[in-house]
Amino acid sequence: MKNFELFLTLTGIPIFYVKIGLGFLFSFFITFYSIPTIIKISKRKNLMDEPGIRSSHLRRIPNLGGIAVFYSIGICTSIFAYELFDLYKFLFASLIILLYIGVMDDIVVMRAYKKLVAQVVVSSLIVIGSDIRIRSLFGILGIYELEYFISVLFSIITFIILINAFNLIDGIDGLAGGYCVICSALFGVSYYRLGEYNYPLVVFSVIIIGAVLAFLYYNLSNERVNKIFMGDTGSMLLGFLLAFTSICFIDIFIDKDLPNVPRYHLQSAPVVAVAILILPIVDTLNVIVIRLYNKKSPFEADKNHIHHKLLKLNLTHRRASFYIILYYVMIVAIAYFLRHININILLVIILILGFLGAYLPNFIYVFKNKKSNN
Repeated sequence: MKNFELFLTLTGIPIFYVKIGLGFLFSFFITFYSIPTIIKISKRKNLMDEPGIRSSHLRRIPNLGGIAVFYSIGICTSIFAYELFDLYKFLFASLIILLYIGVMDDIVVMRAYKKLVAQVVVSSLIVIGSDIRIRSLFGILGIYELEYFISVLFSIITFIILINAFNLIDGIDGLAGGYCVICSALFGVSYYRLGEYNYPLVVFSVIIIGAVLAFLYYNLSNERVNKIFMGDTGSMLLGFLLAFTSICFIDIFIDKDLPNVPRYHLQSAPVVAVAILILPIVDTLNVIVIRLYNKKSPFEADKNHIHHKLLKLNLTHRRASFYIILYYVMIVAIAYFLRHININILLVIILILGFLGAYLPNFIYVFKNKKSNN
């Protein structure tokens, strides 16, 4: 790879843009050409997702699409953004553990506590081993720099919450994958604007986008023979990667006196990250509150997710995913334009808008029923 970079330098072609272009293409096509084989093996070995209480589909569908996404991201990151594996020694190990746990759960359905233990291990590896952690809250509730132990504990919990939160929004075609593409694009553009030091993270974001777009081609297919889900393998992997990229994003704005590292400052950086990941955060908090209110276990499956509410309005999977993503992208835009106001006020605005989106389908459903009854 270094010889290739030297060749590009001599020809005058910017290495960064070549990495972006090739990273996207290789990532897309590796996933694109891997999934048909996975579908074929899944059907031959009867490794299919069975419709259940939380399911929004009526037929048995292969659910190992996350393997292709991992395969693509693992290969392309090692080639085009290898600096990340040098800098964060435990990143690849964490991805391997998540792959194993995800595949096991998709095939034989693991007990919840075993998955939780694995998620704690993965989160601890990346937080303690690679030092990817939330070091400051930038003044949220008057809290600034966190003590090391509190920072580690808070970061591990954040990783676990986001891994599971992203898993929970993976309930209809296109939602988890489409939202991941939007989040990765937003983080990628932000990294690009923050300078060359963050270019490996830009390439990484582009690789994720390429892999997930190829998956979406099959996930949104109208032909049953081509359809596939990402399963827990994909949703946990992508949830972990989005948690990783969001914490890296927040960390950029902490004033660190490091050689050759530019200094940036954005007081509202944590809230902007929350805005980008607002859908899984709000959806998870919402269903947990509802379950506790109904005196049920927070881990009990139900149909109180935002996407279930939109399906209740007789929307197709594609339309429901589109409307959900569009609404929450609007929240990101609002966070961006208000990024210089007081951080606590901005957080309140983002959370209010987030929960409004969670209950908007309820209001529409009641309104439609009243209108039809009249």
